[in-house]
Amino acid sequence: MELKTIVAVIRGQEDMERVVAVGAALVRDSEGHLIGVHAEPSPAAYVPAIGAEGIPYDETIIESNRERMKELADTFTTSCEAEGISFEWRGAETFMGDSAISSIASALAADLVLAQQIDPDKEDDPAVDLEALVFESGRPVLFVPYTWKPPMEFDKVVIAWNGSRESARAVFDALPFMKKAGKVEILCIDPQESDEHSALMVASEIAQTLDRHGIKTDVVNQISGGIPPSAAIQNRMSDAGANLLIMGAYSKSRIRETLFGGVTRTMLKSMTALTLMSR
Repeated sequence: MELKTIVAVIRGQEDMERVVAVGAALVRDSEGHLIGVHAEPSPAAYVPAIGAEGIPYDETIIESNRERMKELADTFTTSCEAEGISFEWRGAETFMGDSAISSIASALAADLVLAQQIDPDKEDDPAVDLEALVFESGRPVLFVPYTWKPPMEFDKVVIAWNGSRESARAVFDALPFMKKAGKVEILCIDPQESDEHSALMVASEIAQTLDRHGIKTDVVNQISGGIPPSAAIQNRMSDAGANLLIMGAYSKSRIRETLFGGVTRTMLKSMTALTLMSR
């Protein structure tokens, strides 16, 4: 499968350069199409309900939002033209002004969604819900670290494999990336024995399947030694010099991860390489 349609979530100028650079590299390889999506709060968001207090309607706020939208559209257009790729811009005014939520409708007809990781210094931003992309788009989401710098390379890819439905989905969604990779590693943290296979053979079948796709893999079974699985994955990514992580998202419920923490939420906050998540 080639990546012919990619939806890029553009929250602001701070993520424009990285998201467009990654998106352009991907669609250029496949002669595909990059769709930039951005949302600003609609005028209705500033009007209080009857009998309730709210932010007074201020035309200057609306004009400021629309001017920001225009500036982002102009920057996106200029950047994509410079990259020589097929593209389009989709701007919208919505009640919340959440660019991630507004991207979901476009994502339903795309091969991939692209978004930048939230800067930890701005993670309390109420107008962005990147997790919703994973839950509601039905498409793989490629997250770009807020510290990422070009060029985009896939010399070493690591699959975080736990035998779940989510990790299986991620592997097959990531086939276009793995076929271009120099080396692919299947990482199993604390593999468990089952009726079907021994602990050491947890990843054997998925490795054989990838081999039939022409993708050669190495399987690494790693004991965490008591550290969180997310830390074990990050350590392995660093040791291997990997520049892409493939993983299933929210094998546990979203509520459970919110309350008790989990691999997905940790990786969203502390990713060091491009990370493809599927659910």
